Amino acid sequence: MDITKQKELYEDYSEMLKALGHPIRLCIVRGLLQKSGCNVSHMQECLDIPQSTISQHLTKLKSAGIIVGDRKGLEIHYSVTNERVQKIVEVLFPVENV
Repeated sequence: MDITKQKELYEDYSEMLKALGHPIRLCIVRGLLQKSGCNVSHMQECLDIPQSTISQHLTKLKSAGIIVGDRKGLEIHYSVTNERVQKIVEVLFPVENV
């Protein structure tokens, strides 16, 4: 791998890790993986924080390419689509602790 591609790879990983670096975002990603996705209302009940705060964190996770949101009627169903992130979360939280 040439130096330019290596640098791009490091930058991609760095951005992904920055997005996961906030406790709320890490909790959101872990919860989405546990439940195979959910909507903001469910996240709000679980995290007990304002919906606006959750939405801000979801925006960062979407920008980092970690999650996607699929509209289903009036709700948006979020899920993790990044396999690298899934593997990282699995390492941080082994199955018995998920």
